[in-house]
Amino acid sequence: MTDDSHTPATGAGGGHGATASGTGREPLLSIEDLDITFATDGGDVHAVNDLSLAVAPGEVLAIVGESGSGKTVTAKSILRLLPETATVGGAIVVSGADVVTASREQLRELRGRSASMVFQEPSTALNPVFTVGWQIAEGLRVHNPKMNRKELRARVVEAMEKVGIPNASERYDYYPHQFSGGQKQRIVIAMALALGAKLIIADEPTTALDVTVQAEILDLLRDLRDEMDTAIVLITHNMGVVADLADRVAVMYRGDLVETADVQTLFAEPREDYTRSLLAAVPRLTSVSERKAGGLDAEAARGTGAGADTVARASGAGAAGSATASGVATGAEAGRTRPDAAPIVVARNLEIVYPGGIGKPDFTAVDGVSFEIRPGEVFGMVGESGSGKTTIGRAIAGLTKATGGSLTVFGHEMVGFKERKFKPLRKRIGFVFQDPAASFNPHLSIGECVAEPIAVHQPDMSAHDRRQRTRELLEAVQLPEAYAERYPHELSGGQRQRASLARGIALNPELLIADEPTSALDVSVQARVLELFAELQERFHYAALFISHDLAVVDMLSDRIGVLFHGRLLEEGTGAQVLGSPQHDYTRKLIASLPVPDPVEQAKRRELAREIRARV
Repeated sequence: MTDDSHTPATGAGGGHGATASGTGREPLLSIEDLDITFATDGGDVHAVNDLSLAVAPGEVLAIVGESGSGKTVTAKSILRLLPETATVGGAIVVSGADVVTASREQLRELRGRSASMVFQEPSTALNPVFTVGWQIAEGLRVHNPKMNRKELRARVVEAMEKVGIPNASERYDYYPHQFSGGQKQRIVIAMALALGAKLIIADEPTTALDVTVQAEILDLLRDLRDEMDTAIVLITHNMGVVADLADRVAVMYRGDLVETADVQTLFAEPREDYTRSLLAAVPRLTSVSERKAGGLDAEAARGTGAGADTVARASGAGAAGSATASGVATGAEAGRTRPDAAPIVVARNLEIVYPGGIGKPDFTAVDGVSFEIRPGEVFGMVGESGSGKTTIGRAIAGLTKATGGSLTVFGHEMVGFKERKFKPLRKRIGFVFQDPAASFNPHLSIGECVAEPIAVHQPDMSAHDRRQRTRELLEAVQLPEAYAERYPHELSGGQRQRASLARGIALNPELLIADEPTSALDVSVQARVLELFAELQERFHYAALFISHDLAVVDMLSDRIGVLFHGRLLEEGTGAQVLGSPQHDYTRKLIASLPVPDPVEQAKRRELAREIRARV
């Protein structure tokens, strides 16, 4: 680390606004020598060590790093939201008040009025039993007890309109489940804005959002900064988002501040190996497409730079065509596909309609979609939330009923299928769910969770053989044998995703369906999971339907790509065809909306995305 890695940043901001020390303006947030320790049964855990930062009005400071680096702990400490097991040292000054020593009354006044927080997952941040209008108004009621109901409603509607909620006056009385993921994120931002806070702490505000909704949220935050001089502390693992929005960047690793720099400098000339490794781990859309088109090798396309072993370490000994830290060999390059073999999945004018219920029209989720998946092939499916990606995946696995057209899986017609006839085929299909924390039974150990498909489909296997198979599966996904005895909550997000992969391949499936398997992972963990996915696919030669909203990830792994929009398949082809020469404006919009880890290039793409969004 450099000598000044624990000192407040002093350089000029990379875009809009100035740093706290660059213009003489008093910082809205000043953190000095912050130290955070958690008391646990196994001893004290030091989460943040001697951290100093400052943020000026109108400035966006991004804090980045792997899971466990201390970035979210730092964010929560700004509003003193840490649990009682935390011991906090140093000073955190927000609008002149020291949060660390503030009384409960002072904290109540500061929260919402001086600083607000946008939490990572809006679905859990919003209470499902109260309307969104009531929840946004809650802070106003606390801070303005004399404000009448009409005034409260007017202020809330104004906040909802400011974040782009259509028909805000009518939707004031809607419940959270009546909004899409992107709209719920806007509601959470409206809650942060309702009291006019000049500092917003945004913890992963775009995680798991598709690229077009993500672009809209970033535009919203940018407008707030420009129009209201709002300071933003942005916690994110997405380096493209950092390049798009941030003025300055602070890089953290295991509680330490590795380096700070303005955004242009950090991306162009990172000082530390760890920072270079984070940047090298970011999937780039052009890397594999260019190689498919006749190309660059992975190292040149993805960028080089040896870095911290926690980021750059390859996922294991590779079969031919397996991944390394700097690139993933595509299926076409590795020769894994068998174009003359009969397809194992065939969709012809597939329709999936959900009944609307009493007084409500039916909803067509998939409308006339046709595609094939051949043995050994990875078919990537991309599109916005609600496009029908997950519905198609679930229909192939027999978890959702196909209602029209034709869908054959291993020659079995799924339209009007009978569970009794399909059950013998289900063991030939593996499924990796989007959220492994939700798909694992919290009362079972990881070993028991991984062994579940074996217990269901191979009931005659002895307990000894089942344990041996579980050990082999955990070894295949590079989890130590001891993890079999742990419970899901005791594993990190990346470890749970590896365990989910192990469960998905437990029966040596001929087809694996992976639904957004890396959407909530930081870039380094995502890189390792993707490398592992590619290695396992080469080792076991299963076909795969890879569902994702991340175009770069899909491009990295897929032989062919299909683009879905409102239940329709707009175009299909290789990555070079679909992403290199898109034929539809919607595909161009998806590509232009994808943040890239390059501030200069990102500014150009942002303008292009706005032009295309205006046409689509």
